[in-house]
Amino acid sequence: MANFYSVPPEIIEQIILDLDPLDVARIAQCSSLFRSLVYSPTSQALWRTLYLDQPLDDPRICVSQQGKPRTNIDWKGELQRLIRARTVLHDTSLCRPGERLAILKTIVDMVSYVPPLSDPEMYDDVSQNLLWGAALLRGGKFLEEVGPSADPAERQLCARLHTYFGVTHADAKPPARVQSRACVYDMRNYRWDNEFGPFDSQDCVDWVHLQALHHVVSMHVVDLSEDEDFVFAIFPMSLPFTQIVMPGGVNPDEVEDWAGVGGLWRVSFCFCDHRDLIKYNQSSIADGAALDPSIFEQPSFGEVFRTLDVSLRVMRTHTDPNHPRRPIIFFAGEMAGTTSTITGQVKMTRDDQVQWHFVSGDHGNAIWSSQGVHVGGLQSSFGVLGAWTTIFHDDDDPVGPFWLRRRTVSSDTVMPH
Repeated sequence: MANFYSVPPEIIEQIILDLDPLDVARIAQCSSLFRSLVYSPTSQALWRTLYLDQPLDDPRICVSQQGKPRTNIDWKGELQRLIRARTVLHDTSLCRPGERLAILKTIVDMVSYVPPLSDPEMYDDVSQNLLWGAALLRGGKFLEEVGPSADPAERQLCARLHTYFGVTHADAKPPARVQSRACVYDMRNYRWDNEFGPFDSQDCVDWVHLQALHHVVSMHVVDLSEDEDFVFAIFPMSLPFTQIVMPGGVNPDEVEDWAGVGGLWRVSFCFCDHRDLIKYNQSSIADGAALDPSIFEQPSFGEVFRTLDVSLRVMRTHTDPNHPRRPIIFFAGEMAGTTSTITGQVKMTRDDQVQWHFVSGDHGNAIWSSQGVHVGGLQSSFGVLGAWTTIFHDDDDPVGPFWLRRRTVSSDTVMPH
């Protein structure tokens, strides 16, 4: 009677291709024959097929958040990292000491390389990577396990993924909202060295700050009960909306308005009573000590959420020596139904994120200053998140979050609850 090893290698390989990647790793431990089939230098074709059988985008048609295509794809290495991330996210107790940062980086890389959309309204073409990421992070428990005592790099990467993801189960509960407001309304987070926005002194995005801004705004956009058991909240500030948009398939390196500034936009902003803001910022008993956030727990605390339509046009561009293919874009515009005008600029940060800065005021008299980050890929429908204050930057200036997104059918249906 013939044994299994007499079966032609191509038949064995076909059987292997029908297995889950975890089972492929297990079968490779059974014999030298299986190991050579799975891990030989010529096994990339097998791993490519295994990869493409997963609910993932074909990396050969994916681009980075800045529109750069993938090169030198390591099919085996990338799939092994993704399957390890899947294993840990299904059971976080399996996360090895010191492994959380690698898992976070794997997921951020996966959702940052996706096929571009030619139109933000093409809902049938949502990236499989983004959908899989949303499914893996269901509820957001993994994101909630990274606390303030974690390594700074881990906190930043977790906050970045949290911002992309949207809202977690914990975000729907009052304590999390209090914590985010405590960060957003702490005037010490707005300084000259971070341009009074969600950045650090090195011109890089402070994702911990940006995630707090996202949370404060999003709780006015999506209506979630703290007792609601949801898998994933789909709204215009969540993972599927981070997908890069390249209108008409145009390479952003070849156009002046690479950030898609010109057109119709919608801006929303939050603010609280200035007396509450001052009271909160004077609640510390010592310099550098934590402020008392109990004011945000009081039923009397109020936060206003308002929305205006904005029309923007590109005025000129100027070469950015640090990003030769991404010139600084200068723009101007008007807010519909008001006498307010807006002027600003868009440029790349040191960590290759898209920074927006603009000032606005009545009849060209600028009073308000805003700094933000376009979240996700270039021209994503997620839009720009950031913070506003005044151009004077006095110690007792008001501050608050804003969200600027392009006018689309989906943005038109977003209403505060």
